[in-house]
Amino acid sequence: MPEQEPEPTTAAERLRRALFRPSRKQVVAGVLLAVLGFAAVTQVRLTGTDDTYSGLREQDLIDLLDGLAGTRQRTEGEISRLEDVAAGLRDDSTKRQTALDQADAELDQLNILAGLVPVTGPGIRLTITEGDGRVELASLLDTIEELRTVRAEAIAINGKVRVVAQTSFTETDGGFLVDGERIEAPYVIDVIGEPGVLSGAIDFALGPKKQLEDDGARVQVRELRTVDIEAVARQDEPRYAVPGEGQ
Repeated sequence: MPEQEPEPTTAAERLRRALFRPSRKQVVAGVLLAVLGFAAVTQVRLTGTDDTYSGLREQDLIDLLDGLAGTRQRTEGEISRLEDVAAGLRDDSTKRQTALDQADAELDQLNILAGLVPVTGPGIRLTITEGDGRVELASLLDTIEELRTVRAEAIAINGKVRVVAQTSFTETDGGFLVDGERIEAPYVIDVIGEPGVLSGAIDFALGPKKQLEDDGARVQVRELRTVDIEAVARQDEPRYAVPGEGQ
């Protein structure tokens, strides 16, 4: 049998033995004390939480919640109003931009029809070469009118003169005056539009080609995927006409 240690005789020895060699009862007691301490600390923390509303009566709490709900509804309503205003502004901006785009497109069309800007596109090149006789003014005018009838979008003669609605033609020695610009044979007429339709307006029976050939000219029509017209019409400033009221 192992030898038993002698019992401590002094208080210091008994304390040292309890600290370094605790008995089972002492261990259990220590665990219980630790649990009780943890519970006490937790209770203190819970007791120290925010008690801002703990002293309010039930009716006070109801009134407070009603006030918060009203504030939330007003905030949501203001947000909805601002979203509607933003949507309206976006809609107005879109409409304004659409109107501007449409105005720009219409202005481009008017500039093309008035012959004020260079243009490019598919079309034909009509070359009229005088032979035994001279091309008559009536034959040239009929050719231009036939091209206009089939919606030619731009016409230029000899790369010098842009033909528009108010273009004037005058017969002169050795050629014609077109808007005061002298042109001579061979006459090269560049036209932008649907190539097949334009060439058909020249080649049909008893049409412009036959009429020009009767004048003794040779006529050649070429359909082109790209026709460049650089000539622009002369723009005269109006002397008498002014826009009407509200225009």
